[in-house]
Amino acid sequence: MPSKSRPDSRPDSRAESGAETHADTRHGHRPGDGAPGLLRPRHQPPLNPLSGSARKVLSYLGGYPAHLLQQVQALIDSGRLGEHLRQRYPRQHEVRTDKALYDLVTALKAEHMRGAEPISKVAYDSKIQVVQHALGTHTRVSRVQGGQLKAKREIRVASLFREAPAEFLQMIVVHELAHLRVREHDKAFYALCTHMLPDYHQLEFDCRLWLTARDLGLLQPAP
Repeated sequence: MPSKSRPDSRPDSRAESGAETHADTRHGHRPGDGAPGLLRPRHQPPLNPLSGSARKVLSYLGGYPAHLLQQVQALIDSGRLGEHLRQRYPRQHEVRTDKALYDLVTALKAEHMRGAEPISKVAYDSKIQVVQHALGTHTRVSRVQGGQLKAKREIRVASLFREAPAEFLQMIVVHELAHLRVREHDKAFYALCTHMLPDYHQLEFDCRLWLTARDLGLLQPAP
């Protein structure tokens, strides 16, 4: 599958009782952000709107160019998408607990972002709805303690990624760590992501293929 990145929108954000939460709804490029990628096509024909698998593809890959979506649909129709992903990403991670996830996040932070704000909590979150909301979230909670305003950072990852290939979990963690320094999905943000993880854009695309295959029940090994 070709290496492509897709346009992006700004992350959702909201403030509640001193907490600012960013739900990273779309991990990918925006048009004109200066990073490699293609613009959203405007005049190419869509996939068959009656196809259930086409709707699944658009759920996770709706911002990518039509020719890439057609290649994905061809893999689905031929029954090869699951095997394609199993061959490309055969290794599941062992980061199953919140403590193990915290250790992974803090190790990456220590390697690449020592000067960034400390992280007070890292956890898997079963409440994150992957299609509608996010793959992960980062939260900055500000509280007054002893007359001083102190901020705490939290990172949460959708629980389904307990069972994901190791590379996809690392991609999501890198994305959330980058938000410690850069709030918006802009050129500086993606430069930081690719500094920490050079294959970031390919991994994001393939992660969305994996989510598509998972929803279609295509990840079970062939009998």
